[in-house]
Amino acid sequence: MTGRGDPPEGTPEGVPGGGEDEYRSVVFDESFVRAARLQEFSADERMGEHARAVRSRHAWARAGASRQAVALVLLIAIAFAAAVYMGVRHPYQTPQPQTVEPLHSSVVPLAPRGEVPGGPPGRLFRNSPAAEFRTGAEGVTVPGARRTQSFSESQVMTALTTAKDYLVKSAIDPGVLTGGPVQAVRLLLDPAQQTQFDQSFQHPVDDGRHAATGWLNRFNPAEVTLADAPVRVRGTLTVIERSAATLEVAADHVFVYALQPAHDRGPDHASLFTVRRETRFRFDRDDLRDHHLELVQSTVLAGPQACAANASGYLRPMLAGQSAKGDAPTGTDPYTTGRTAVSLCGVLAPGTQPAVNGGS
Repeated sequence: MTGRGDPPEGTPEGVPGGGEDEYRSVVFDESFVRAARLQEFSADERMGEHARAVRSRHAWARAGASRQAVALVLLIAIAFAAAVYMGVRHPYQTPQPQTVEPLHSSVVPLAPRGEVPGGPPGRLFRNSPAAEFRTGAEGVTVPGARRTQSFSESQVMTALTTAKDYLVKSAIDPGVLTGGPVQAVRLLLDPAQQTQFDQSFQHPVDDGRHAATGWLNRFNPAEVTLADAPVRVRGTLTVIERSAATLEVAADHVFVYALQPAHDRGPDHASLFTVRRETRFRFDRDDLRDHHLELVQSTVLAGPQACAANASGYLRPMLAGQSAKGDAPTGTDPYTTGRTAVSLCGVLAPGTQPAVNGGS
């Protein structure tokens, strides 16, 4: 070999000058270094006979890191696939949504004894049991809200205020009372009840489920109109936790209206018409979130009204000077199969009408 060169760390001490030629002729390229990688045997291995001090590393050992990376990737892929599979085909049943109970209602007319008293609205109210009632929405008072076992104070208050909102729109709003649009009432209902609500106004029937007057108070504008006097109201709202998923609000209110004939707006021709409405509202958590309610029960006592009057579409008040002599509820045939409309009727107690000889 030819050519001279110094070892990387200089000439070792004690090596004769001729030794320089031995190191100068060696060239360590990269392939040589990789091939020369050695691994020392352990102490136990070196104690054996004729054991070498070192051993060469096999190629598969050098590839261990690569195999671990591949195994990790496969493990992640398997876990991801399992998660997707369990998300599509999991063994647990999806909770069924809570069903909404349809409205059950009854509307009972209360027939007067004798003629219906008439006069100016102010005098009629002063001489009636409604003299101390509040007017309009002020009569629907909301009690203080307290949390229940499963519902917060704010959720209880939401249920109470939503129930009040429904009562105001369905029994006090002048537009609804006089046969106008009822959309504001409909929008407060749980969407699952809106079909029943619509059917009750398209084809009102006294069947306990599809009477328009089961949902709200209203009068036929072709027959009567509201006198120029606010509605008098008194009642209560109470709340109860029916279950961990349901709140109920029970409402019991008396609404007193001053009415006149539709074509006679004279101030001395008004009469009072009283409606007692007992309602039960139900709220699940979706209703509370969306400001909806479920009206599940409504019981209405309304008079003065003739027993024979069909009050499924409109309340049919008897006006000043009218009498219910000889009035009696229609008969019900118990032998008739299928759904039968059951006519109920009551009698107004004498003290519920304004005093005839009261002051002006």
